[in-house]
Amino acid sequence: MKTRQLGTQGLEISLIGLGCMGMSPSVGFNTYGKADEKESIATIHRSLELGGNFLDTADLYGPLTNERLVGNAIKGNRDKYIIATKFGFEIDDNDQVTWRINGRPDYVKKAVERSLKNLQTDVIDLYYMHRPDPEVPIEETVGAMAELVKEGKIKYIGISEVTENLIRRANKTYPITAVQNEYSLFERSAEEDGVYQATRELGIGMVAYSPLGRGFLTGQIKTPDDFDADDFRRSIPRFQGEQFYKNIELVEELQMLAVEKSITETQLSIAWVIAKGVTPIPGTKRVQYIEQNIAATEVVLSKEDMERIERIIPLGTNTGDRNILQSF
Repeated sequence: MKTRQLGTQGLEISLIGLGCMGMSPSVGFNTYGKADEKESIATIHRSLELGGNFLDTADLYGPLTNERLVGNAIKGNRDKYIIATKFGFEIDDNDQVTWRINGRPDYVKKAVERSLKNLQTDVIDLYYMHRPDPEVPIEETVGAMAELVKEGKIKYIGISEVTENLIRRANKTYPITAVQNEYSLFERSAEEDGVYQATRELGIGMVAYSPLGRGFLTGQIKTPDDFDADDFRRSIPRFQGEQFYKNIELVEELQMLAVEKSITETQLSIAWVIAKGVTPIPGTKRVQYIEQNIAATEVVLSKEDMERIERIIPLGTNTGDRNILQSF
């Protein structure tokens, strides 16, 4: 597995990460179907065997149970993994999600202690602000995170779902290592609103969650009935009505290029993200899919390939609202 520097503060990670959210059932919404804890842990272990050492979780997932699963999976091999987790969606003392965003310094300190305990570790490699708190200046939140770096509780700071302006303000407060936003062939607003360009200008790594368009770009979804009745994707406009079938047509065009290259639509989509200089963290909870995803790091897309992909799905293509309130 090749590696890359994430940001300019010294964090080195594998070219692809593993999104762990779907490995744990979440209260209130179905995230990509049922999961088996034993197989999920086997998937994390197989990822490491193949060179994929970058794991992404959050205290929200579960809540808390996903961090605990990751903590159990890495036990005995902690130093071989790069662990990223997030705080921000407030979790009360009864372990219930309030759905309020809390970026106050006192909550930052409370949240990190809980995550350290759940992950069974003394330090978190990359700690993200999951969402900006509209009532707290980002300088205060990032300032509190900087204190955690000084205390040795976290190594690097990340921010998620932020605007170009917030990135610049945060980076002036303390060097930001990573920005995590949704990014894929179906979601390129980061290139339209200046986020993608700002990360490059400032030397900040960009991490893409949902790099497979929430499953659309795998080519495995053919009708809205291909996922459970309570799957949260049913509430996203991208998966509804006429837009659903317009998106299917785009995927079918990508499939033709993938077949020509003897790869899957999944691998083509992941390789495109990597070629854009972004680190994808596709989520999976099955060994067979982590093997397929990691194999995408060996795919080389030529200039002509990239141009052809851009012709199929040009920047600005309407693929439907992603419904950010349901994006985690």
